[in-house]
Amino acid sequence: MLREDEKLPFTSHLEELRSRLIKSAFAVGAGFAVCYGFKETLFEILVYPLIRVMPEGGSLIFTGLPEAFFTYLKVSFLAGILLASPVLLYQFWMFVAPGLYKKERHLLGPVIAITSFFFIGGALFGYFVVFPSGFRFLLGFGTDYIRTLPSMREYLDFSTKLMIAFGLVFEMPVLLTFLARLGVTSVDALRRNRRYAVVLSFVVAAFLTPDAVSMLLMAVPLMVLYEVAIVGARLVTRRKPAETQGEKTPA
Repeated sequence: MLREDEKLPFTSHLEELRSRLIKSAFAVGAGFAVCYGFKETLFEILVYPLIRVMPEGGSLIFTGLPEAFFTYLKVSFLAGILLASPVLLYQFWMFVAPGLYKKERHLLGPVIAITSFFFIGGALFGYFVVFPSGFRFLLGFGTDYIRTLPSMREYLDFSTKLMIAFGLVFEMPVLLTFLARLGVTSVDALRRNRRYAVVLSFVVAAFLTPDAVSMLLMAVPLMVLYEVAIVGARLVTRRKPAETQGEKTPA
């Protein structure tokens, strides 16, 4: 049975891609326009973990004349992408789905939802759990003659990079489950390497976090996520033999 995309010429795929990209760009532009109207509020939300632990009278600064303007533009753009993400995912789905078999089409939707859930969960974990303790530690280097004056641009770059890093790290269960599905690894291998995973969790946490408390707060969830990966690998490897047997059974 042919897939739907095998019935269409290559130029039709390019036209379809162009249409999807234009719609995605309009969605991001609309999200940006909406978020720019709330740029100060959005930046206050982003900077709240730092403001909460700063000494009394502390504030952020901008060292160049256009710095505040471009910082607000970047915040609005990132928030606009987040606001337009349902449209972006829908456009991606509509472009990819016709080229998939029916079974692949059923799997792609849950995979997108699960990966989005873990990425957003990792970013929120960094914002609510790691940021307060980490920023408190970094601000502790200030003294009577060394005053901490973080700039808007530096904070935005630092915080967004950290949240993206946390989001990617939290994709570990999805990645390991996918590798188990492909047969690259197995449940037994994941169990045998549990001790190495614990060490690696602390290494990654030490690299991403600035102090011992934040490192512990990061390492423990990583170890929990590794156990989640083992459960996911067990589920997909149980289903795989049954599916293979069903494919070999004559109709």
